[in-house]
Amino acid sequence: MDPEDLADVVASVRKFVRDEVVPLEERIDADNEIPEYIVQQCKKMGLYGFTIPEQFGGLGLNTYEEAQLMFELGYTTPALRSLFGTNNGIAGHVLLEGGTAEQKRAWLPMLASGEATASFGLTEADAGSDPATLKTVARRDGSDWVINGAKRYITNSPVADVFMVFARTNPDAPGSRGITTFLVPKGTPGLSVGPKDHKMGQFGAWTADVYLDDVRVPAESVIGGDEGVDNGFRIAAKCLAHGRVHIGALCVGMAGRLVEESVEFARTRQSGGKPIARFQLVQGLIADSITDYRAGRALLLDTAREYDAGTDRISGPATAKYFCSEMVGRVADRAVQIHGGAGYMRGVAVERFYRDARLFRIYEGTSQIQQVIIARAALGDAARA
Repeated sequence: MDPEDLADVVASVRKFVRDEVVPLEERIDADNEIPEYIVQQCKKMGLYGFTIPEQFGGLGLNTYEEAQLMFELGYTTPALRSLFGTNNGIAGHVLLEGGTAEQKRAWLPMLASGEATASFGLTEADAGSDPATLKTVARRDGSDWVINGAKRYITNSPVADVFMVFARTNPDAPGSRGITTFLVPKGTPGLSVGPKDHKMGQFGAWTADVYLDDVRVPAESVIGGDEGVDNGFRIAAKCLAHGRVHIGALCVGMAGRLVEESVEFARTRQSGGKPIARFQLVQGLIADSITDYRAGRALLLDTAREYDAGTDRISGPATAKYFCSEMVGRVADRAVQIHGGAGYMRGVAVERFYRDARLFRIYEGTSQIQQVIIARAALGDAARA
């Protein structure tokens, strides 16, 4: 995108987030819902398709440009980003990375406009970071496929119009091999969604279990067509790598907000007749958080550049997601400490962000999985059994 156009987009989103969404944060947390008029504004602004190419109606941002937008979206409740995060991230990228031309034409314009919301159905009760234990299966029946299984913690599943479902199609293939991705529209017989999960934080961002009972789909539903059979995990890995940069940038945005909240509180909170900003131990907490924030931001932007250049799409995204998700947890913890008792009270922004931040170390691959990816990339065959 032209730099001036990108600057306009980022400025517009920054104004929208701070003027329209930030004042609603407590309401969103209490109601576990984003107001519908905010959803509609997101669609009008093109937020449902900022990573989708322009030919399909999106903004076509590259990863470096996307990161700058995510910094702004991370400033507020992560429930806002969750509205359209799957369309731009792991679910939409299933089509971008592995879809046939026909699948892209049919679905990407609807994802970009917000007419349709997509979900990414990989995680199961006993299969998250390790796909080797995937229990959802799909078998051929004539020219169709029949899918059976269950998925857990699926983001946006209560409102999804289409599900990218990962199922084992070759039971004899070892580990992550023999997995295929299927495009399953809402309303397909046998597809159902459970009640919304009641989570620790990130209220307003909905997840739920998804059940597949003899779900019959045509061969055209295989992502990538004939070439996509048994190649599902390869597609998932590419989508997750991009998603790690996306989530890392979101964490940086939240860390920036937490630094602002901490600095403002330290300047204005009085103790013994003077602001706590004068206390050197409080200064130390703030200095550590600013340093963490700036380090995460620099790492994330460097990772995004390398991702766009194609020079590192494995270790770099894992490093950025690992550091930034751990970093925002530290910054959130310090923010609560700086606020003291007030930081433990509902209705105070840092208390909510403390709960919200905890999930970042788990989804898109846990911190421990990122450690394994980073180490194996460095150590090579010596680190593998």
